[in-house]
Amino acid sequence: MSDKSKTKSRGSANAIANASVSVNERILQECHKLYVEDKTGLIDIAKGVGITLLEPRKKITVLLIGNHSAGKSTFINWYVEEHVQRTGVAIETQGFTIVTSGRKRESLTGNATMHLYQHLQPLQKMEGVIDYVGTEISTSKQKKFSLVTFIDTPGLVDGDMKYPFDVNKSILWLGDNIADLIFVFFDPIGQALCKRTLNIVEELSEKHAERMKFYLSKADEAGHESDRQRVMMQIVQELCKRPNLNRTGFDMPTIYVPTLGKQSRCVNQIDDVCKEVERTINATIQNTLNQLEKDCNDIADAIDDKLRIDDEACSFNRKAKSRRCIFSLFGLFLPMLLVANFLAVGMSDDFLHSTLGTSGTATLRKYTSPVSAMWTAVPQLYHWHVLGALIVFSIILLILAQLSSKSKVTLARKQKRSLLERREFVQSKVKSRKEGLYKEYLQQSIGSQEI
Repeated sequence: MSDKSKTKSRGSANAIANASVSVNERILQECHKLYVEDKTGLIDIAKGVGITLLEPRKKITVLLIGNHSAGKSTFINWYVEEHVQRTGVAIETQGFTIVTSGRKRESLTGNATMHLYQHLQPLQKMEGVIDYVGTEISTSKQKKFSLVTFIDTPGLVDGDMKYPFDVNKSILWLGDNIADLIFVFFDPIGQALCKRTLNIVEELSEKHAERMKFYLSKADEAGHESDRQRVMMQIVQELCKRPNLNRTGFDMPTIYVPTLGKQSRCVNQIDDVCKEVERTINATIQNTLNQLEKDCNDIADAIDDKLRIDDEACSFNRKAKSRRCIFSLFGLFLPMLLVANFLAVGMSDDFLHSTLGTSGTATLRKYTSPVSAMWTAVPQLYHWHVLGALIVFSIILLILAQLSSKSKVTLARKQKRSLLERREFVQSKVKSRKEGLYKEYLQQSIGSQEI
């Protein structure tokens, strides 16, 4: 195959790959790239001016919690439209399973997962967790899965059930640090009122109530409508007993995974779950673009501060140099003046005429005459005292000259030029790209004519 045909094939492959990426997915990918690109990425630029930035994620993270057999794994399989998670009445999920999209179907162990998701590494410090963490990578493009990472948590039970790690602490850490959405599934025929579940839910709700969504899962298995209503009332009443969960307008949609050929009179609001995911994706895109602009402004402000501090340091150094010159001049001038006076007074006219000439001798006597007059006015008894005082004064002036000569560190011309170039790059190119990405995002909703 010729080089031309190879190039054409590669171009076609890239075009197909780009065509399979949604606008939202591409926007998040480009935002991520603007942060992590080598040398020109915002993280590197910000580090150079003393700012620490975090790279934006390319996907949202949905944390699913609930008692065992609450339907968490079943929901993930339905959303992905692929059987990536084991399901059943037993406690199938004993650890944490991350379900994400990728180029090929693969399963990763705990160590590989920590390499893939470095922001999860604090979990390694929790004893036993690393052996019960895994990742399932699926090639599915269904719904919004390419922009979502699910974290399936262990089924929660009360009683004598022993977990191989601190399950409460692990789930709370994920809810506090990782999750963009927290789905709580209550099983109407299992342990819907599991105290362990309620305790974790209450603690998470104290900090992240706006991220939490409650669902009555497997609602089609709850019997008649009256049975479902009774179960929901029991769950809501139990939740409202908890101080951090006692809120008005408690919403708990009924959901179940539809089965082909199986009819149910129960209202299925599972599409609302998908809409909630989509709303969070849209909010994340807007927040990421807004944060991108804020980070650009913060970097520009930090560069301005550095340049301002450098200007102040240069001004300080100029003043320090002037003070040093003045102190040095007076510190040396007084001894020189005294020496000149002693020469004028102590040397004979013939020696001065032969050394300095007639005009030089006249000039020396002219300018030293005030000093000679002052020196004559001092009683001879105090001549050595005055001389010592003048020498000490001169030494003090020279010390002050030395002390005032301390300068502040300033930027080299090359460094200032580099800072200005980075500021220009961030404020023009990066912010301009952000504006372009925002327009592309808005075009999906209102069209290009109105932008």
